[in-house]
Amino acid sequence: MNKNFLTRALAGIVVSVLVGTVFGGVPLNSLDGTGGIAFNPLAYTSGLKIEEDDWFTKPQVGAWYVKLSDSKIAWSSYSLSLSLADRVELSYAFNLVNATNYGDNNIEANTVGVKVKLLDENAFDSKWVPAIALGVKYRHTDSNTTSAMDLKHAGLNYYLVATKLITQLPYPVLVSAGLQRSDEVVYGMVGHNHYGTGFFANIDVLPNENVAIGVEYRQGIKVGNTSKVADNIENADYWNGHVAWFVTKQLTLVGAYVYTGDTKKDKLGVGDGFVLSVQYQF
Repeated sequence: MNKNFLTRALAGIVVSVLVGTVFGGVPLNSLDGTGGIAFNPLAYTSGLKIEEDDWFTKPQVGAWYVKLSDSKIAWSSYSLSLSLADRVELSYAFNLVNATNYGDNNIEANTVGVKVKLLDENAFDSKWVPAIALGVKYRHTDSNTTSAMDLKHAGLNYYLVATKLITQLPYPVLVSAGLQRSDEVVYGMVGHNHYGTGFFANIDVLPNENVAIGVEYRQGIKVGNTSKVADNIENADYWNGHVAWFVTKQLTLVGAYVYTGDTKKDKLGVGDGFVLSVQYQF
């Protein structure tokens, strides 16, 4: 990965967003650009409105850097999202992955996403109804490993997610869970194969108005065999523990520890490491 490019990009975002007076919040732009946390989408749509009655939001940008020390993988993501009528979210993400130990230098992946909020949070005058959304993502990777494993370079992936902010507890708690229908091999960075279904979930506690502490889980999905891989291809489970600091209404900083599976086991794990993110809502 081009470290100078990453450093300039992160520094440029930080310098440009050190303004604002009130605290921001979720959703963030995830690694694939969708409004969520790191790996998983939330049912909320992204972006801040210019005025309350506007039908579209201002753009929201995110940058992630993931360093997996076990596998010596460096992974960065740069994304843009916005929403229409507080109902439809559009997103794009560019991922750059250096996986020299696995035969790939600077994998480039592009992801386009659409999310539709089907049900508003607290609908029907109920305090317990979650927001519910349905989404689809198209991802393309140029990984050299794709052809070596007889995989596809591109694929569509689908998800259904419900999200609720519970305010009746001593501290607000954000809970989110969903199902994904995915054909991705190693988060789509290596390629795409057969479809499988998996579960994902998030929980975050907000002990302060500008801090969130949480855990994120993403179930590994079996995506089948190929002519060049005799054993069944199964992704490892992913999880992370994270802290988000909502510095201003626009700026959010995130630090996390992530575990993406044992690199020495049969499942496609790529080890553990640290995660940093800068998010900005214009």
